[in-house]
Amino acid sequence: RGAITLIQEENNKVTHNLERGDIIRVRAGTIVSMVNRDSNEKLYVVTLIQPVSTPGKFEAFYGPGSRDQESIYNAFSKEILQAAFNTPSDQLSRLFEGERNQGGFVKASREQIQALSGRSSKQGPWPFRHGGESQSNRPYNLLNQRPLLSNQYGQLYKANPDDYEELQELDVAVSLANITEGAIFGPYYNSRSTKIVMVNGNGCFELACPHLSRQQGQQGRQQSGSTYQQVRACVSSGDVFVVPAGHPVVIVASTDQNLEVACFEIKAENNQMYALAGKNNILKQLQRELKELSFNVPARQVEEIFNKQQESWFYPGPEQRQQHDGHPSA
Repeated sequence: RGAITLIQEENNKVTHNLERGDIIRVRAGTIVSMVNRDSNEKLYVVTLIQPVSTPGKFEAFYGPGSRDQESIYNAFSKEILQAAFNTPSDQLSRLFEGERNQGGFVKASREQIQALSGRSSKQGPWPFRHGGESQSNRPYNLLNQRPLLSNQYGQLYKANPDDYEELQELDVAVSLANITEGAIFGPYYNSRSTKIVMVNGNGCFELACPHLSRQQGQQGRQQSGSTYQQVRACVSSGDVFVVPAGHPVVIVASTDQNLEVACFEIKAENNQMYALAGKNNILKQLQRELKELSFNVPARQVEEIFNKQQESWFYPGPEQRQQHDGHPSA
């Protein structure tokens, strides 16, 4: 539970209380401060930054200086600062002297946190709180919405640009998947979105990539037809990985805890998720004749395999399936 204060222009300051699952856009140039309103838990924030001045590079600008970062005011000469603030330089030096300040993260008292927090969310559930604020200025809570995909093996919550107006200009979608321990999410691919995945928990992922195979072929051997390199890695809390558009991927939770993945999907407009297994397998829509010609077996054999999995998107993992079939896991 946190609170964020945004100052975008003169006489335009707003503070929002934030709960688990909230997403909010901070426009370039906004002055930002955040507080943790909880006395017992850390506040974790996942941020997608799109630099505006130098593409690919981002720098934060700090007003107060500290041991960790220099104040932006120290970039100006003393004469300029004295004129701008109409204040003697010795007083300005004491104010902007970084060695005196604690740093970017500062311990606050309960009274200070209360003063820096927004109005109570008890006024009513989103989107009816905060009086006359426009909807686009408020946070959007993923977990207050109905899951886009859900079964006993996992849930996917997602905000598309059509759901949250602030995402439209960015052409970004935000999602949160909770994969039940031992279960898998996928295989599937995005038609045009590149996905940046941040991990909370333990698990692994597998990705089919044609580009690595081509690179290896150029380095030492000739390749004929399409070959795909399996990219596989174990992941744990704090890890980040990227799934390029059009690349099939599977995400697997460890057998001892659920796996959460928070995702930013770049180029979200008109993106489609295509399942490659389960009830929604896109290949099930092939004509029977095309199934037979493509796989070189009778169409009924293809359909028998494609129709065997009755779940969609989230499935029992390898060890769960072995236990269900009566085979001990290795």
